[in-house]
Amino acid sequence: MSYISFQPKDYFNTKLYTGNASTNAITGVGFQPDWTWIKGRGTTNAHMLFDAVRGVGEAINSNTPNAEATVSTAFTAFDSDGFTVGNYSETNTNSENYVSWNWKAGTGQGSSNTDGSTNTTYTSVNTTAGFSISKWTPSGSAETVGHGLGAVPKVIITKNLGASQGWFTYHHSIGNTKYLLLNDTAAEATDSTAWNNTTPTSSVFSVGSQFGGSPYIAYCFAEKKGFSKFGSYTGNGSVTSPPFIYTGFKPAYVLIKAINATEQWGLIDNKRNTFNPVTEVAFPNSSSNGSNSGTDFLANGFAPYTGDGIMNLNSSTNYIYMAFSEESIVSSNGVPAVAR
Repeated sequence: MSYISFQPKDYFNTKLYTGNASTNAITGVGFQPDWTWIKGRGTTNAHMLFDAVRGVGEAINSNTPNAEATVSTAFTAFDSDGFTVGNYSETNTNSENYVSWNWKAGTGQGSSNTDGSTNTTYTSVNTTAGFSISKWTPSGSAETVGHGLGAVPKVIITKNLGASQGWFTYHHSIGNTKYLLLNDTAAEATDSTAWNNTTPTSSVFSVGSQFGGSPYIAYCFAEKKGFSKFGSYTGNGSVTSPPFIYTGFKPAYVLIKAINATEQWGLIDNKRNTFNPVTEVAFPNSSSNGSNSGTDFLANGFAPYTGDGIMNLNSSTNYIYMAFSEESIVSSNGVPAVAR
């Protein structure tokens, strides 16, 4: 795997903003996002997820299994340097503080992908950053779906758009016979009908009879050295000598879930806390917000010394994570930079 030759902030960025209960153009993201995930920081508001493939105003919530809902005032535009929200309480209450996590896929909705046994309606792809968004309607039987990445995705997050169903999530560390639900605290579950007992390839991912009846959306991530890392670790419960998780970069964003215990998902970033310890935690499976005793974002990884179940319960608890970098530790031509 080669190093990246771009700046991470060109394709992922966390942006904080304050609501104004009116048209609110959020700038400073640094690019036109294709997937924006918003959460009110001081309230019990839902997680609101929008993407360019489904279209502005179409909202899904990571904390519920609910179907997609049209909320025309919640999110009104993907802009060249950010996005615009309207007068909607979950995304723009006056004086409320919000966090948004933003990714760059392709350009707008993209186009149909025909690599799989079932064609996608739209697939928007950023092969440079290893991120794609695909929308398709499953048959209800085993099938393959094209993702367009040209590399094997290590994380796939899916949602049924037309019905109440959990967020089936694939992570390479738990394999192709198991899944996690982004909207739930449950440990990993075993089900051969989720990914059809088949590991994704560089062109397609597989689904089984768990998928069917309504359109679905899939967010697919392939690992890019210096930009993203999707791995696993085992806790030790220590707040003084916590596990160190090597990523090869200083993280800007880390999403964590215990896989063999009933625990919240934990989402931390470098904007809500700009220095260590990183203590402000969002729970993707819950409308509530939280804090813990802290995680350190280090030059080449992170150390969760919380001593809690979300990130570091004990030596019997295993975790998966997805992380994106703050700054590349390589030069513009892809050569590792000299530390100084």
